[in-house]
Amino acid sequence: IDKVNDTNPLPGLGRIEACNPCAEQYLHDGDVCNLGNLNLEKFVKGDKIDFDRLRYVTRLAVRMLDNVVDITAAPIERVNKMFRANRRVGLGIMGFADMLYLLHIGYDSEEGAKTAEKVMKCIEETAHQMSQELAEEKGVFPNWEKSVYASKGIKMRNAALTNIAPTGT
Repeated sequence: IDKVNDTNPLPGLGRIEACNPCAEQYLHDGDVCNLGNLNLEKFVKGDKIDFDRLRYVTRLAVRMLDNVVDITAAPIERVNKMFRANRRVGLGIMGFADMLYLLHIGYDSEEGAKTAEKVMKCIEETAHQMSQELAEEKGVFPNWEKSVYASKGIKMRNAALTNIAPTGT
């Protein structure tokens, strides 16, 4: 739980005391996260990854997930308030093994690990850049002043952006 709180983007809301069994994103009491996934298999073009398309689709997905926050209504008002105050989205991935297969890269190889790092770095950096652009366009998330971003002077639309949720088989 100490490691969880070391990475808590909203320390001003207090410590996180527990997580759900899957733990794809640690949340404060009453908070929720809007999840979506990119199918990485679809970004293989010939014998390489189409990083330009991956950046484009990541930007589009972050905007879409942020818009979903506005139209979602939870049955409990305290959840609605927390959801909108933090605007958490969780853009994840699926199809990584299929991507590696199409690229003829071993899943448990050093090249496979380096590919994972490159892909996730692209998604993470692009998602953060898009959230910053959305903050300029639409404003920061209401709890921004309680976030690690405020202390760094980084305007963000969303308290969280990426995670790897269990997508099944």
